[in-house]
Amino acid sequence: MTATVLDPRTALVVVDLQKGIVGLPTAHPAEDVVARSVTLADAFRAKDLPVFLVRVTGGAPGRNESRGPSGKPAADWADIVPELGPRESDIVVTKQQWGAFHGTALDLELRRRGVTQVVLTGIATSIGVESTARAAHEHGYHVTIATDAVTDMDADAHRNSVEKIFPRLGETDTTDAIVKLLG
Repeated sequence: MTATVLDPRTALVVVDLQKGIVGLPTAHPAEDVVARSVTLADAFRAKDLPVFLVRVTGGAPGRNESRGPSGKPAADWADIVPELGPRESDIVVTKQQWGAFHGTALDLELRRRGVTQVVLTGIATSIGVESTARAAHEHGYHVTIATDAVTDMDADAHRNSVEKIFPRLGETDTTDAIVKLLG
């Protein structure tokens, strides 16, 4: 379903646009996802709406050591891409799981600011973005995904999230359409 309205207290949540992830091969160019996320972040900041920059610095505990990158990541692997900031008003959330809610203060920080809706962007569509969208939906937030500001390492997984999962969790639309809704 296309985006129809944004609540007065909507936040932008940018998932894992960090140096180590943006450098991975993706189905759609990561540079485009970053550029569109910057467009959204600038529009949210101009309206004094909160921008949350989420980054991952580890993995969930348990028997999953073989599922992550091998070797030690570069020192700047978890740094938010410089095009995005962070700016002084942004909130940086560091996570250890796929989704941005579990084990973080994201829900608390959103509620403190009176946020009722989230717009999501980021990489990877089927992992961090989808996990965060599912949790946002379960927490009672209105969810909107900027479908041209997400990508995945797997084209089929990306397509499944965008076509099958996201429409069941909320609304989807382009960056331009969402910026237009911001007024």
